[in-house]
Amino acid sequence: MASIGWLLVCVVTLALFVSGARGIDIFLEWDVAIDTSIKPASADQPVITINGKFPGPLINATTNDFVHVNVFNNLDESLLMTWNGIQQRLNSWQDGVSGTNCPIPPGTNWTYVFQTKDQIGSFFYFPSTNFQKAAGGYGPIRVNNRNVILVPFPKPETEFDLLIGDWFAKSYKERRDLPSNDLPDFILMNGNSPFGNQIYESFTLTKGLTYRFRISNVGSALSLNFRIKSHKMVLVESEGSYTNQITLDSLDVHVGQSYSVLVTADQDTAVYYMVATPTQVDTTAKSSLMGVGFLQYANGHELGSLPTGPDPMDRDFSVNQAKSITWNLTTGAARPNPQGTFNVSNITLTQNFVLQGSKAEMGGVLRYTVNNVSYLTTATPLKLADHFVNGTGVYKLDTFPIDTVNSAPTYGTSVVSGIHKGWIEIVFKNSLDVMDAWHLDGFGFYVVGFGDGEWSSDSRSTYNLMDPVVRSTVQVYPGGWSAVYAYLDNPGMWNLRSQNLQNWYIGQEIYIRVFNGDANPLKEKPIPDNVLLCG
Repeated sequence: MASIGWLLVCVVTLALFVSGARGIDIFLEWDVAIDTSIKPASADQPVITINGKFPGPLINATTNDFVHVNVFNNLDESLLMTWNGIQQRLNSWQDGVSGTNCPIPPGTNWTYVFQTKDQIGSFFYFPSTNFQKAAGGYGPIRVNNRNVILVPFPKPETEFDLLIGDWFAKSYKERRDLPSNDLPDFILMNGNSPFGNQIYESFTLTKGLTYRFRISNVGSALSLNFRIKSHKMVLVESEGSYTNQITLDSLDVHVGQSYSVLVTADQDTAVYYMVATPTQVDTTAKSSLMGVGFLQYANGHELGSLPTGPDPMDRDFSVNQAKSITWNLTTGAARPNPQGTFNVSNITLTQNFVLQGSKAEMGGVLRYTVNNVSYLTTATPLKLADHFVNGTGVYKLDTFPIDTVNSAPTYGTSVVSGIHKGWIEIVFKNSLDVMDAWHLDGFGFYVVGFGDGEWSSDSRSTYNLMDPVVRSTVQVYPGGWSAVYAYLDNPGMWNLRSQNLQNWYIGQEIYIRVFNGDANPLKEKPIPDNVLLCG
């Protein structure tokens, strides 16, 4: 009888596990519109809202849930939404960038359907075309653990989403028509700029309790250093990866990156400033360029002074912190097996890309380039071209130079082959005099190294192959390089881009086509029934 009872327990447990693994359906309706009354910069300018909110509403999902987002485009121009860091397993049809989707025309709607397959963590969404991200339209995404997977830290009292980022006083349409390297005018915290409208973002804490802050840099250009007066932060997660826990006074969050930190309310009852300031850039001309908010203890009192941070030009601090962020190899994440099951200490590389981000004057127009090729967006999305005409006439596969720099800048629709289930090494080089950051849709990549000057095969001796963190956005320092590994097990057409909005908007991107000819829908999802056609 005991054995029968044990068998019954096992069957029930398995049923619960399988049921939890399937996920649930989440249905959302979004009205995307322009609002000129919000004025984060104390100026009349268009702000993109979702259901009247700026930032937009939280997408709160759990591993393996199916998210249906019915987007009504009430702008005066076309719209695409992308899901920064959501890997879209077997489903680049829902990626929401110009190479995979036709835009949603004004006055119409379209429903995205994607699964948070085998993921946990902190991410965000934003509009991906027409420079619209500079006007808002962004919001947070949480992907929570299933109950059967243990989280490697005690459950916090509550969780807060904190979107930080730069903001310009000029409207996004002015800036996209007249690109410039001007510094932004404000730093926002959840859409609030205290120097524009005297509205501070604030969070209320209770002494003795611990809280989780999910922090994302949703800005266009600036890397930011974030800190809280008199409080330590324990780093626990980065874009879907549980990290080895380290205690920090401040944290560099580069454009497009997301982190989770734990903050314990262990100080005297008071109000404490939190600050986000630019890092790795000279802001002497705009010394007041900072985002400011505060933590409010119950019955708090005076604020005191702003917290100081590292020298904004201290590259050693920033690089050393980046190297200290490593993968926790002893915990599970989206699946019950430890993250460390997937390591890169003994893999065999099948491809190597060396990609140099730069800029050039082309016909009197400023363009950004990858290996001296500036991307041209096609009227027909690449993914549609693949489906209907095998790409013929829309793009030429593998003409882009993956490891050399063209002698002269040129235009091209850059699509390169990624070997399905192969390991790729991508080295990002930054010849610009400002910070850059690179993002790969569809995958997390292992951040194995940072360096200054030229990269060579000898640079691999400096790589961390034991516990590199896995994330989808990596910073690249001016005049330096960053190296990542990725396992290309996700068939589709995937965007590889600069997260600096201006760089991306005028040319700094390519697409990686990871192809599997197997028509089995378990290999790649079929074209959606509601697909939009264009071109």
